[in-house]
Amino acid sequence: MRRSATSLRRRLTWTLIGGATLLAVLFFLVVRTYAQQIAQQSQDRILEASLTSLMDAAVVRDGEIEVDVPYAAFAMLDTAADDRVFYAVHQGDALLTGYDGLAEGPFDPAVGLDFQTQAFGGAEVRSATLTRALPAGPAPVLLTVSVAQTRDSLAGTLWAISVNAALFGGAFFVLAAGMALWTSRSTVRPLSQMAEAVARRGPRDLRPVVRPVPTELSPLVTSLNSLMTRLSHSLTQSETFIAEAAHRVRTPLATVRTHAEATLMRVDKDENRAALRSMIRAIDESSRAAGQLLDHAMVTFRGDQLERRQIDLVGICRELVDRLTPVAEMKDLELVLIAEGPVEVQGDPILIQNAVRNLIDNALKYSPPEGVVRIEVQRDPVAVVVCDEGGGFPAEQMAELSQRFQRGANAGDTVGSGLGLTIAQDVAEAHGGRLGLANLDEGGACATLYL
Repeated sequence: MRRSATSLRRRLTWTLIGGATLLAVLFFLVVRTYAQQIAQQSQDRILEASLTSLMDAAVVRDGEIEVDVPYAAFAMLDTAADDRVFYAVHQGDALLTGYDGLAEGPFDPAVGLDFQTQAFGGAEVRSATLTRALPAGPAPVLLTVSVAQTRDSLAGTLWAISVNAALFGGAFFVLAAGMALWTSRSTVRPLSQMAEAVARRGPRDLRPVVRPVPTELSPLVTSLNSLMTRLSHSLTQSETFIAEAAHRVRTPLATVRTHAEATLMRVDKDENRAALRSMIRAIDESSRAAGQLLDHAMVTFRGDQLERRQIDLVGICRELVDRLTPVAEMKDLELVLIAEGPVEVQGDPILIQNAVRNLIDNALKYSPPEGVVRIEVQRDPVAVVVCDEGGGFPAEQMAELSQRFQRGANAGDTVGSGLGLTIAQDVAEAHGGRLGLANLDEGGACATLYL
């Protein structure tokens, strides 16, 4: 039993979707990180501007720093989220005005502008601190100004940006997943088309694959064509051998039978005559088997390459009745054709004639002397029914009788090879039909070739 590996199309699809998922996540993280940096830089610039405005409002009088806090210094920090604003002004390490604890000394002018994110007033704030040395007499005075703002507006902005980034990432993922499905389907389509083209062929169609394929599939197609060539050569050799063997066997058998019959007429002893009759019977069985093997090989060869044309089933059956009537008369049998007008059908005349001939031949073999073999051509459904007045089919074997070399338990000494019903069934299936077997209540059997 062939084991199937993971679907190539499914593997390609999941690989592309996995890559799309990774890219979507990276897109979200990059956009969110970049947006956070930009938003933080914007808040820092505003804090720096507010701090500078407060620093410029400070003056030194008599060694003391005076600060007239300007309104504009805090107005520029106004946000839609009404963030709280804190400030502190220190002279040296002493707090002059503002919120105690916002900035802790000692302060060093060399540090420059210092931004920090810290907790203050029960909230997370972003603060900016700057220390300057202001000239005031013999020694400069250190002025330190700190401005802080809560991050509610920044958090809201980042949330909105994150949502938009997630939406864009989701849309990108959906688009990429659709592209992955389309890409995997279009990539695997040439392989699927080639597989369908090969699958539509019959078992006998071993022509090379000539349709254009992608470069990656060329080694596969080359190997497949090489295999088909070897199979075609092997099959042709097998068919030729069967046909040649059947022909070469039948010809000398016919010669031997003729000599055996001639010898039988000249022999007087009963035991010699019995031996010759057994010989003739064995020759007949061998000749019939060779003929039916040849018929079966021909049916197998033509079954997948039917030469269909419009034919009249009644005409075919009438021709067979005329040809087989002498054989029937030798067995004291009567062939009766039942048909109402022509019955037209599309089919291979050689195969259909072969199948009907085998059914009639079977009926002639198993019919008792002075019996009647009826051949009826039906119009709806289209079928040929051959009935005899013999012992019928063994009920327990009826499902197996159409298998090759299978004969009924009641065959007895009747000459046969077990291929007649097989040939009829193969012909019916090649035409999209079937072979039906049934026993008659009044005795006898019917074989129906449905087309």
